[in-house]
Amino acid sequence: MAKRFFPLPVHSCFLWIVWILLNDFNAGHAILGAFLAIGIPWLTSPVIDPHPAIRKPWIAIRYILMVLWDIIISNFIVAKQVLMPNKYLKPGFFALPLDLHEPFPLAVLASTISLTPGTVSVDFSDDMQWLYVHALNIDDEAALIAHIKHRYERPLQEMFAC
Repeated sequence: MAKRFFPLPVHSCFLWIVWILLNDFNAGHAILGAFLAIGIPWLTSPVIDPHPAIRKPWIAIRYILMVLWDIIISNFIVAKQVLMPNKYLKPGFFALPLDLHEPFPLAVLASTISLTPGTVSVDFSDDMQWLYVHALNIDDEAALIAHIKHRYERPLQEMFAC
């Protein structure tokens, strides 16, 4: 019964908290926020695709911290590369072979690559076996592919058990 009215309780809670934080706290905003926090997940839950659960939450926490660290370090590396003459940059595209096959972990991998300065996920191949990535500087394509597979793809495989 509760699942029928609150199909996504965690989402509802976060929506209500964000609504309260974004608006002046008063009874009217609290009631409207509660209405929206219940109504939006209720309306959207039938179209949400279920995604695999995180099997190892400690790996997820470690992954988030690692990505945050990589973002900070990559900002300094990209700043150094941008301030140097363009003749030292070797921008280009490369194809990353994928061992992941579930849509949600693939989206997390593509987002992680795009969040890290200097790289952008461009597209997946039609058969979902390759992820095309653009990098600001490619010194060694094989080393870059090995780095992404080891640093990001392998923890995602462990985290989602896929």
